[in-house]
Amino acid sequence: MAYCSRIIGTGSHLPDQIMTNAQLVETLDTTDEWIVERTGIRERRIAREGESTSALAFQAAENALEATDLTAQDVDLVIVATTTPDNTFPSTATKVQAMLGMDGGAAFDVQAVCSGFIYALSVADNFIRAGQAKTVLVIGAEVMTRILDWSDRATCVLFGDGAGAVVLQAQEIEEGEQLGILSTHLHSDGKLRDLLYVDGGPGTSGNVGHLRMLGREVFRHAVTNLAAVVGEAMEANGLTQDDIDWLVPHQANKRILDGTARKLGLSEDQVVVTVDRHANTSAASVPLALDEAVRDGRIQPGQLVLMEAMGGGLTWGAALVRW
Repeated sequence: MAYCSRIIGTGSHLPDQIMTNAQLVETLDTTDEWIVERTGIRERRIAREGESTSALAFQAAENALEATDLTAQDVDLVIVATTTPDNTFPSTATKVQAMLGMDGGAAFDVQAVCSGFIYALSVADNFIRAGQAKTVLVIGAEVMTRILDWSDRATCVLFGDGAGAVVLQAQEIEEGEQLGILSTHLHSDGKLRDLLYVDGGPGTSGNVGHLRMLGREVFRHAVTNLAAVVGEAMEANGLTQDDIDWLVPHQANKRILDGTARKLGLSEDQVVVTVDRHANTSAASVPLALDEAVRDGRIQPGQLVLMEAMGGGLTWGAALVRW
């Protein structure tokens, strides 16, 4: 008998403070039309003063657990994907562990920027497959707005804050049965690190620097790399792009989403899009979009769900899930 990792619950949390494009236009040399045309973004959520990454992560985790019949005491491992930790150390995951009231288990962070949730999901899946954990809480959480240069219109219009989470649980399956996380595929290319980076140190409590990006180069690599890693996932499982029911992509830019969907031959109706309301929430974007599509009933049992992302590093990856 083999084991797979099933996603048995999803959850998310967004700050209540909304910043629209119209508000940005008041202080930037840009327009709502320019932002929407080039990014698809109309508004984003902004964490209030004192609202930390761990606070957002905790709320998303609570909501994910509420979607199951489990409590925090049933969780063996907490993994938080974030590029905006509360502090240099301890990890944001250990803070969430304490906030959840967990008496046991382990907790740590994963840092792969916008690909962080896919990386964390891969780590969790491997813990379960190795028999080292039965139930894992995987969270993507960010306060990206605290590392933005608000005078740089090329970057500050793109990002927002939020958190999303999933509960993974080991489930017995017959040998050869395709269920749960079928495979994950991770890549990075450190030679391209200067295309997207922060010119400061870790921890959103201090002088962390600002996000810097060469947008056109990132766009070019994103469409190419994401299409390639999707093909890799399909081939690894003996499936084709025609088998995909839902694409849940990293919500970086509507043009990247459209370009990736075209390369895969998917219709717009098969792509879960939240970038218009959330903007780019880095490691939180995939689980935020996933939770929305699960809760509104779009994603149904038995369907094939593909998640993919690319971020600073450059890092990129994909996870293929039979729901």
